[in-house]
Amino acid sequence: MTAQVLTTLGGLGLFLIGMRMMTDGLRALAGRELRRILRQNTATPLKGAISGALTTAMVQSSSATTVAAVGFVGAGLMSFEQALGIIFGANIGTTITGWLVALIGFKLKLGTALMPVALVGALMRLFAPGRWKEAGWALAGLSVLFFGIDALQAGMAGLRDVISLDRFPTDTILGRLELVGLGAILTVITQSSSAGVASALAALGAGAITFPQAAALVIGMDVGTTFSAALATLGGSTAARRTGFSHVMYNLLTGALAFALLWPLGWIAAALGPRLDPQIALVAFHSAFNVLGVVLVLGVADRFARLVIRLVPERRSQLVAALDPRLRADPETAIAAAVATLRRIARALLLALAEALGAAQPEKVPQRLEEVRRACAETRSFLEGLRVREHGAAFENQIACLHALDHLDRLRLRCAQQERIDTIRSVPELRDLAARLLRTLRGETHGADDSDAEQTANALRTEFRDIRESHRTTAIARAADGEIGSADLGAELDAMRWLQRVSYHLWRIRHHLGVAGTEALSEGGGDEAARADAED
Repeated sequence: MTAQVLTTLGGLGLFLIGMRMMTDGLRALAGRELRRILRQNTATPLKGAISGALTTAMVQSSSATTVAAVGFVGAGLMSFEQALGIIFGANIGTTITGWLVALIGFKLKLGTALMPVALVGALMRLFAPGRWKEAGWALAGLSVLFFGIDALQAGMAGLRDVISLDRFPTDTILGRLELVGLGAILTVITQSSSAGVASALAALGAGAITFPQAAALVIGMDVGTTFSAALATLGGSTAARRTGFSHVMYNLLTGALAFALLWPLGWIAAALGPRLDPQIALVAFHSAFNVLGVVLVLGVADRFARLVIRLVPERRSQLVAALDPRLRADPETAIAAAVATLRRIARALLLALAEALGAAQPEKVPQRLEEVRRACAETRSFLEGLRVREHGAAFENQIACLHALDHLDRLRLRCAQQERIDTIRSVPELRDLAARLLRTLRGETHGADDSDAEQTANALRTEFRDIRESHRTTAIARAADGEIGSADLGAELDAMRWLQRVSYHLWRIRHHLGVAGTEALSEGGGDEAARADAED
């Protein structure tokens, strides 16, 4: 019996390793395509569910799909209501693995036949160029997965006489609930509902358990996936916590629905007898109750979303609500969330600047600046924690985000220079320039288009640079004539320089945010920025 137990455990381990290898390879291959499908097909909850199911089936990872959805919500690319459809659909996509195991793994028994394929995949991973490396890793993972299925099946067959039906809970409501709990525990331990379904299929094929017992185990495995989802939301963004909570609620509801179906399914299985293929019936049941759950919940998706939002309120600062450590698993999605965060920080900072330049400084300005400081520090930590390949679009966009963050921080420090702001208010010429700057800030805070805002800020910066030179000449002449003292001259020149540098930071913030939101780094503006720094 020891050999059979070890074979079963080893088969389960190989299955888990193969799933991870295949998922990593497919995810690397389809990462950008996954994001494109999710972003372009979420107009309605139904379309979101379909795209969520397709992308999860494509990459064999519901976590990859939900992480992408969380990132899009945080970046403002889709609403939480739209993301719910994706999350529900991801549950359907995960059932594809069960069909793969039942139809190919157990029926065709390809483990031995795929051994050479594992070698081919490994060689591709080591020596193939570009994306072929990832394809090789996915191919090797698929082969290892089927090795695991063969070992799992062999181990379960050897345990058929040891694991008898009387060792399982009786076929009552309480007994089936115990099996649901056992399935949930198995999923929590293996961190994979697919591995649990494969184990249930192997036990069912070996005759160790009946169809209703296997169905109860599968329900528990579906519920068990919520533990991982809930655990992953701890310390995450509000979007992540809402996603995890909605996943838990949805899976509990569909689990209750599936549990109620066990009795009629048991009667049907008994009536069909040997004509029923229990393994196919089990994966069909797994898919059916997930599809039925999605169909039922889509009709009330808006109300469901409002309930989740009410139960999981925003606790973090709105400025950094999009930042979630889980997003680092997908650098492009993480950068999209960082860009959205930087835009929020920029709006908050420009509002504080506009208030500081007003007729009287509001008491809220120091508080706003402190909130911006904390948000900048958190965003910097988030960006520096990303690991992306050098020379790729994601790397260049990460650099652009850090440039924008640097200018935001420097602009924040200038907003706290009250003496220079007071000088601007006291000098008529500088006060007029500040009024022009305020008009530009109003356009910025009202969500002007990136390219238009960048052009406006650049034009203002260029004009202020020229005015700074002429003002310097005029101010020195006035000091020479005795109209102003040397101390006032220094303060006035510093105040004019303050205006010019503020306009410069506005321009560079807009420029770098525009770059970070594109697929590749733009080359425009670099030389002009260098000249502006040299003139400073």
